[in-house]
Amino acid sequence: MHSPCLKEVTHVCSHGCCSNPFFSLPEFTYTTTTTTNPTASTSSACRKNFTTTTTTSFFPNTRFTDHESLPSFKESLTTFTQTYPKYSDTARVDRIRVQEYYHLSIGKRICLDYIGIGLFSHLQLQTHHSSVPSSSDLHSDFPFFNTIYKSVNLKSQLLHGGEGSEFESSIRRRIMEFMNVSGDDYSMVFTPNKSSAFKIVSEAYPFQTSRKLLTVYDYKSEAVDAMVTTSERRGAKVMSAEFKWPRMRIHSARVRKMVERKRKKKKKTRGLFVFPLQSRTTGASYSYQWMIKAQENGWHVLLDACALGPKDMDSFGLSLIRPDFLICSFYKVFGENPSGFGCLFVKKSIISIMEDSCVGIATLVPAKNSSFQSDEEHSSGTDLELQQDQIMIQGEKNKSEKIEYRGLDHVDSLGLMQTGMRTRCLINWLINALTKLEHPNTETKTPLVEIYGPRIRFDRGPALAFNIYDWKGEKVEPALVQKLSDRNNISLSQGCLHKIWFDDKYAEEKERVMTGSGAKKTRGVHELGVVTAAINFLANFEDVYRLWAFVARFLDADYVEKERWRYTALNQKTIEV
Repeated sequence: MHSPCLKEVTHVCSHGCCSNPFFSLPEFTYTTTTTTNPTASTSSACRKNFTTTTTTSFFPNTRFTDHESLPSFKESLTTFTQTYPKYSDTARVDRIRVQEYYHLSIGKRICLDYIGIGLFSHLQLQTHHSSVPSSSDLHSDFPFFNTIYKSVNLKSQLLHGGEGSEFESSIRRRIMEFMNVSGDDYSMVFTPNKSSAFKIVSEAYPFQTSRKLLTVYDYKSEAVDAMVTTSERRGAKVMSAEFKWPRMRIHSARVRKMVERKRKKKKKTRGLFVFPLQSRTTGASYSYQWMIKAQENGWHVLLDACALGPKDMDSFGLSLIRPDFLICSFYKVFGENPSGFGCLFVKKSIISIMEDSCVGIATLVPAKNSSFQSDEEHSSGTDLELQQDQIMIQGEKNKSEKIEYRGLDHVDSLGLMQTGMRTRCLINWLINALTKLEHPNTETKTPLVEIYGPRIRFDRGPALAFNIYDWKGEKVEPALVQKLSDRNNISLSQGCLHKIWFDDKYAEEKERVMTGSGAKKTRGVHELGVVTAAINFLANFEDVYRLWAFVARFLDADYVEKERWRYTALNQKTIEV
């Protein structure tokens, strides 16, 4: 069986060809065959052509040593659209951005700090605000529905909790449809956030009998840290994948050794394998076959879908893997930051092995004064006053109308071909452009930017981890870069790479990176602070061009020194930059 949308995946490439990017990645050779596969050959040629086109079409044999020497936006856009002719097929994304997320253009705020998708559009929020009287007693900026937090026995909730109210059931059905998850196979609960979903699994998983926890993350994650802490407290043996410097590829030999079952061991469940298909920090993509390998060796699998693109679940095809747990989250309208919730899916066939545990979950109810609130709910206003973290549903005051999830609807209408191809072109152009920036008057031709993770690749994710270095080779603090980008109306994030493994040939570079870059070693693990950027499906070429132009400002040594002084003078916590 395959995902019903799998056929669409074969046409994701900007040149009109390519197979599912998750199905065959170079890090993992699972099977070999001597049979010639024309489709695979075409796919391979397509990917190679994409990489070659990207590296040779933009600024060939050119290095920029002055931010004022950059080609103009108009000139760059012309070259971009000529190189990626299929990009123009995504013009509907630009129309959606103008109509439903107009604040991204009017305010000139570039949002490159978020991977994921919200349930609703910005226009829905504004429509609601204009329809609510100023004297309303709604106390939240996002008053469409509320979340109530309650403690339950997770196992009992999954077995006997039911679907909840029709209001909550509607939201659950829409999310399961969007995630391509069947209600026949999985039960789902809402959680306060992503971290709580991970913690809930670690509290209910039977670590007394299946003692191991193996995670695959190249960056520090609050959610994973919460899971590790709880699992260790419950007696789990925690293991982590390592990632090879500098492209942050999985150290396959070591992971395979941890995953595979020893021949003398009895065939029992080994533990929990926690796996994302993409890194939300470096953009590295991992083969789904790691999950097959884990399942064959007696592991339960938790798929972290939070870093996947808007329609990547369609290409994944749950019928091929059927993970035991799946976690996703829904936060933010782009450019805004309402509170939200996480979603935990549990395969029905394994609920019986879970241990009794009292955990905190979320229940969604219509907000006070909402048109979706029943008479009974209106009468229980005292209880509603205790509810927290209001988030958005729909701005119409008509009970008979269906709930609109315009954020999800837009992505569904665009499909994987448009969303995937658009972000692929933008992220690879940005990487190519950043590598063209070089400090002037240096004998060693010192690059301005160092990129961690995959460079130009067809199958990389839409996230980018990098650092900026001055002409002396000293790293510009990620916190300073983020503050300056914010002052220039560009939202970036900071991250921390960890589990870094250096081959012997990188011994000198290891010393430079780990000592001269403010890196540290915690519990024997190398960690490195980085700046991160994420290309969401609403991003356009102007967004990545403006980021490139901003980073190029650091070629000016006086600019860097002046901003460093402002940042560190007196007390950096009180100095505004």
